[in-house]
Amino acid sequence: MSGFNTSVTTQLTHPKIILDTDPGGDDIYAFLWLLGLVKQGLAELVAVTSADGNVAAKRTFSSASQILNLVGFSDIKVGRGVPLKEEIVEDAGHIHGSDGMGNLSHTLPPATHNFEEAHYSDEIIIDELNAAPGEITIVAIGPLTNLAAAETKSPGILKKAKEIVIMGGAFFCPGNVTPHAEFNIWFNVEAAQTVFDSRDDIVVMPLDVTRHLIFTREMTQAVTQANPESKLSQFLIALCEFMIGTALSYRETAGIPGLLVHDAATLGYLFYPETLMLKRAKVQVETKGEWTLGQTSIDSRPAPKTGANAWVALQVDEGKFFTSFVEDLKQLFTTAALS
Repeated sequence: MSGFNTSVTTQLTHPKIILDTDPGGDDIYAFLWLLGLVKQGLAELVAVTSADGNVAAKRTFSSASQILNLVGFSDIKVGRGVPLKEEIVEDAGHIHGSDGMGNLSHTLPPATHNFEEAHYSDEIIIDELNAAPGEITIVAIGPLTNLAAAETKSPGILKKAKEIVIMGGAFFCPGNVTPHAEFNIWFNVEAAQTVFDSRDDIVVMPLDVTRHLIFTREMTQAVTQANPESKLSQFLIALCEFMIGTALSYRETAGIPGLLVHDAATLGYLFYPETLMLKRAKVQVETKGEWTLGQTSIDSRPAPKTGANAWVALQVDEGKFFTSFVEDLKQLFTTAALS
């Protein structure tokens, strides 16, 4: 697949980013990719806003702090996830480990950000967008609870983001948490609908493309070979093996020994938009269905469309995507401090 051009023009000069995340194995790969770009001076990470999702909010907060500390960015603020209206019924610990990090959190430097003293994630989103309207891109790779809470508390605030890029949804393929729903949308359907209603240019990376993004053991070896004994290398190698195990167990990769790096698609769009093909559409979220809760839909019937609210990625050039992903990740492993 070649010659892809995105329909959305993205300015690639040092974007300012808020990463909204619920680490999560694939979140961690995306997180590290972003930090590799920051190390190269290609992006500025304004804040990390953690969320309930793959595991509970206190754990995702701690994981975000540990990753920042591991790579030398402990000065970046971390927000604590907005409390959910209802207790979590099901998380994804069976996929990502009870700590969301392949049960490897004990091998990393401890968290230095204090959960009890941290600002809530929605407050950070509101404050940062008000301080720099039109300048900050929100990359949302977990459930959309924090973004929706910010929009509810301060109506119109999400319009102040330069762009909002989310990983979520499944349009012309099965879901990964129910037959019809993708996890990030399903986890908080009302929040998802609030975000899609907030502006008319949400950029969506759904399972339709992310199921093609299989990060292999060989790619991990290529990334870590410059400094294989560092804590970061040892962590990534072990995380890769853990995630390959669950991917194969749940038959996610057609038998290929690798893991799906769903969340990394957001950064592929922002920094290498030529790797993706997007479609203009109106995304709607099923918030009431008994069997279809969390389903995302777009209307593909041959009739005039009005009210589009999103750009949805439906095709990806995997070769070009991973060429850039691997090379950017390598930047973290050539730093002497990571010994």
